[in-house]
Amino acid sequence: MRWSQMFVPTLRDDPAEAEAPSHRLLLRAGYIRQLTAGHYSLLPLAVRVRARIIQIIREEMNRIGAQEMLLPALHPAEPWQRSGRWELMGQEMFRLRDRRGTDHALGMTHEEIFATVARELNSYRQLPQQWYQFQTKFRDEPRPKGGLMRTREFTMKDAYSFDVDRPGLDASFDAYHGAYTRIFERLDIPALPCEASSGTMGGSGSTEFMCPSDIGEDLVVHSPACGYAANIERATSALPPASDGPGPDAPERFDTPGVRTIEDLLAYDAPGDRQIKTLVYVLDGTLTLVLLRGDHPLNEQKLVDATGAARIRAADPAEIQDALGALPGSLGAVGVALPVIADEALRGRRDMFTGANTDDVHLRGVDVGRDIDVGTWADLREVSKGEPCVRCGEPLRIQRAIEIGHIFKLGDRYARALGVEVLDPDGRRVPVIMGSYGIGVERAMAAIVETHNDERGVVWPVAVAPFQVVVVIAQSDDAEVAKAAEDVYAGLAGAGVEVVIDDRPERAGVKFRDAELTGIPFRVTVGRRGLAEGVAEVTARATGDTSKIALGSVVDHVRTLLDA
Repeated sequence: MRWSQMFVPTLRDDPAEAEAPSHRLLLRAGYIRQLTAGHYSLLPLAVRVRARIIQIIREEMNRIGAQEMLLPALHPAEPWQRSGRWELMGQEMFRLRDRRGTDHALGMTHEEIFATVARELNSYRQLPQQWYQFQTKFRDEPRPKGGLMRTREFTMKDAYSFDVDRPGLDASFDAYHGAYTRIFERLDIPALPCEASSGTMGGSGSTEFMCPSDIGEDLVVHSPACGYAANIERATSALPPASDGPGPDAPERFDTPGVRTIEDLLAYDAPGDRQIKTLVYVLDGTLTLVLLRGDHPLNEQKLVDATGAARIRAADPAEIQDALGALPGSLGAVGVALPVIADEALRGRRDMFTGANTDDVHLRGVDVGRDIDVGTWADLREVSKGEPCVRCGEPLRIQRAIEIGHIFKLGDRYARALGVEVLDPDGRRVPVIMGSYGIGVERAMAAIVETHNDERGVVWPVAVAPFQVVVVIAQSDDAEVAKAAEDVYAGLAGAGVEVVIDDRPERAGVKFRDAELTGIPFRVTVGRRGLAEGVAEVTARATGDTSKIALGSVVDHVRTLLDA
């Protein structure tokens, strides 16, 4: 490949709209261009990187026995309606109608569609099955940002396992966990497996693979001491046991003029850990009280997971006053007939403080088990930095991270909804047990750039670089230099090296800058001075180290570097 014939529109300055390093550098280095918010054109260099990422993923999928398919990106509504996700997905799903008035959607994911294919399975003897694809997905992100990090159109490697029972699912899940670990090692992305919420996917559990990064939109709770890691939507911590006194025989009212917050109530000898925070939410249309310890924040995803609610919002003040007779700041669950869900940290607590459902009045001496009719107990609180790890007791750390992969134990939800059944060894018809496993291809590309860059540009790992080597003709107008560089280029190409020659009539400095900006791992420079000595300069992009190598030995030297 000749640089003079490629389309690599590099930019001298950072684009004003790009904040994340990957967004900035992929634009500057001529890899991507934005069409509109959340939609990017991948230019030739990006397509080459994307192909290398896909090939690594494909090799690891094939290694565990998965079979590649390609299913439609446009889906009829019916399978999604049968699974219950047509409405659950909300506005993030692109919906449309064809000329016959039939509802369709652009696929956000493919559980329902793979399940329709799996209806042709009929016996446990055909299981397990592992299927995967590389397909375009569409999500109407309300705030697409970060370049390729959060887009509305992207390529997903999504895979699905089909087993006859849950032990089979566990084995499939472990196989994908191992494959993902190898994939991210080969892509040279640091990946931390974390416990995670399954969200709208459902199922019995999931693991996210998270890449630590300051621009990440997720928070990971981590204990380096024992390896515990979880998304903050799933994480928990150990709390010291409470030492409450018995308190009075019944709650006692007391005036609290002007008290509106947990902090305000501290003035009445009510520590945060002895207050009951009362939040009011509307869950699938039902007004519900959500109780936490006063000093604990709510994690809304935990509330969704605990209740299975498809639609969730905080109640507005008018709704709250109509139902409870008071405004936020004086709310409580004592004697209230509304549904109540409480955080586990309140279980067994006595002599607590809470609102009396009368403005500027609170209650003291509340015994949660005696005075409040809790319908559901759940882990609802969000973990804070420094709290003890549930496994080792050491202080927890919280760090930002990019989700680069997610694997789910789906169970039989989709099989039951779509009618995917097989005969088991006893001759009974049973629903198959499914798993789902995803990696965003372009997001992986961005994550690599986030972790492999410097002040001069991208620093691609060899495994995914668009080219392994660039041969730079330092003086393109010098016929002898050009001939020597062409010979090196031909030798490298003949040895199977992915190589490009920069034959543009530009100054050497411009060529060096573009080679560094685009991140090609090795640069071979042929110039007048080196030619006079019979050598070329071989420079490693990652370290900047340069060696003078005899022209006749350049190919072997580069092959040694690539093999290493």
